[in-house]
Parts: sequence; structure tokens; C-alpha cells
Amino acid sequence: RKGSWRRRGQWRVSGSGSQILEGPKNATVLKGSEAHFNCTVSAGWKLIMWALKGTVELSITPQAPIITNNRFTSASYQDVDGNFVSEMIIHDVQPSDSGPVQCSIQNSDLHGTAFLSVEVMGTLNIPGNSLVVTEGEPCNVTCYVLDWSPLPDISWEVRVPVSHSSYFSFVESGDLLLAGSVLGLTPLGNGTLTCVATLKSTQAGKSLTVNLTVVQPPSGNDPPNSIDQSGSALPTWAIVLLAVSFSLLLVLIIVLVVIFCCCCVSEREKKESSYQNEIRKSANVKASQGAPETKLKSGKENYGYSSDEARTAQAASLPAKTAELSLPEQCSSSPPHQEPHKHQPGPARRPQVSFNLYSPPRVRNVTLV
Repeated sequence: RKGSWRRRGQWRVSGSGSQILEGPKNATVLKGSEAHFNCTVSAGWKLIMWALKGTVELSITPQAPIITNNRFTSASYQDVDGNFVSEMIIHDVQPSDSGPVQCSIQNSDLHGTAFLSVEVMGTLNIPGNSLVVTEGEPCNVTCYVLDWSPLPDISWEVRVPVSHSSYFSFVESGDLLLAGSVLGLTPLGNGTLTCVATLKSTQAGKSLTVNLTVVQPPSGNDPPNSIDQSGSALPTWAIVLLAVSFSLLLVLIIVLVVIFCCCCVSEREKKESSYQNEIRKSANVKASQGAPETKLKSGKENYGYSSDEARTAQAASLPAKTAELSLPEQCSSSPPHQEPHKHQPGPARRPQVSFNLYSPPRVRNVTLV
């Protein structure tokens, strides 16, 4: 039965003269770079196998390597003691490659193990490429780190005359991991600010520099909002939008005023028309109830006509007139008609007959035009 044991840091396979003298070591590399792992074995080996996360990616024979993936290549050489050193090279390392790396010899249950770590260097962002602040007034500058794994250490290089400066880092978890650093300072002059991010393991890093411009504080005659007009001024599209909105509002107000005036005039005309109609109705009612003469105002009155009623009333107020009619003893050929109020003389007194004479009825004529 075959067995295996380890003595003084070496792996020995029973029944074989080869042993693993030194296994691979842990490695931390940047995304997109190369990772190198070495495995030292004693003489007599037949096959060396390299595995990443449990999958054999590279095999080495004394004659030549067996390559199944172009991202995994090998190199070999001998150390000063004449031992064989096998090297596996992983090209274009990705974060998905992070995991255990194993070196083993054929027909052996023992292997040397290391761990591969992949770091990602992202980007930096400081809002605004050029900052404008007021001299002697405290201000804050924020540097954001995006797509870094793991999060880097952030520091600042302040090349601005200041009376005070300090910074702190922050991490906000959520749908998107947000981290960065805030620099607080009280500037006294112009200069530059540099945000530096460094990964701990690989010591790889990036930096971002922005210009800082310091302006004098406003005088007493200046309006308070004239310190930084570039930060408070509205964009052009906002100004245009406001102008259009005010114009539409003015037009709407004018239309409403015109409509209101038209409604007032119409209501007033309705009231006046109603009042005039009432006056006409009242006049018509009075006219219909008045004397008959008022109904004929459209014609011309005959001023030669005197009212029968007036004559009747006058006749009633005066004593009745009598007319005497003389009757001759013998008939004569003269007409019987006699003028009223006249008597024929005669020697003897004749009987007298009294009549109340009234004027014949007259007809009133009115000419209509």
C-alpha cells in the first residue's frame, strides 16, 4: 500500500523518488495583469499538474508542457541545488479567477496550495474640474471612488495655502456601493488639490487633480449672491423656460380680463333691455286703459268737430228753448217749415205748441295717415 508523509516542509510520495520541495505561494494581482506561481520538485517526477479552483488547467511532462488553455502557460528551470522548478503563468487575470491554485505530482494525494486574489482598480471623480471658492471661508471638496475592489485608501495632496485642512473617508451601501473622501479646508490662495487612491496589497493607485481658484469676499455694496455667480446662475434653458412661462401667463391673464369685461357688458345690456321692455309694457297697459282719443294719436284730429257729449252736457245745464209754431186757420200753399224763434202776426191769439229742438247727431271724422 502506498502512503505519503511530510518532513521538514517537504512532501514525499512512497514508492516514488520525487517529492514536492516547495509549493506555490499566495499572490495578489491587478485585473488584466499576469499571475505567476512556482512549484519546486525533486528529481524523478513523471507528471506535474496545475489546477485552478479544482480544475486542471496545465500539465507538465519531462518532454513538453500540455496546454489546454492559452491563458495558462508554463516555464521551467533548475535551482542552484539542481531541483526542477515548474512555473505556471496566468495571463489577463480576471476577478473570476480568484481562488485556490494547486500544484500536484501524478500518483500523489498531496499537493501544494496557494490562493489567488484579484484586485480591481476603478476610477476617481471630483465634481467640477475647476473649483471657485471664497477666500477665508471654509469649503468641502469630495472625491468619489467608483468600481474599486477592494476599496482603496484615499489621501489628499493639498498644494493650496490654507489656514486649516482635514479629510475623512465614507462608505454608503445601497443598490450601488458609494465610497469616497471629503476634504475640508479654509483656502487663502489659488492652487491644486489631488485625490490619491491606493490599493493595500498591490500598492497600485490612481490620482486626480483639480484647480482651486480663490476669489475675494464681496464688498458691502455688492449683493450677497454675487460671490459665485457661476454656481448660482441659472442655465440658459431654465431662463428660456421661465420667459415662455411668464409670457403665457400674461396672455392668459389678458384673455381672462377680456372675457370678464364681455360678460359684464352682456349682463348690463340684458338688464337694460329687460328694463326697457318693462317700461314699454307699462306704457301699453296705461294706453289701453285710457280715453279712446289716446288710441288715435297716430292720425290727425279734425279740429272742426265738437264733442256730442259736451253739447249734451251744455244743453242740459241751460233752460230748454221752445219754438212756437203758428198754425193758420186756412191751409196755404206756402211750405210748412218755419224758422224757429219767429212768430207770424195775427189779430187773434192762436194756440201754441212747444217743441224741444235738438241738433241732429253729428259724426266725428278722423283722417288716418
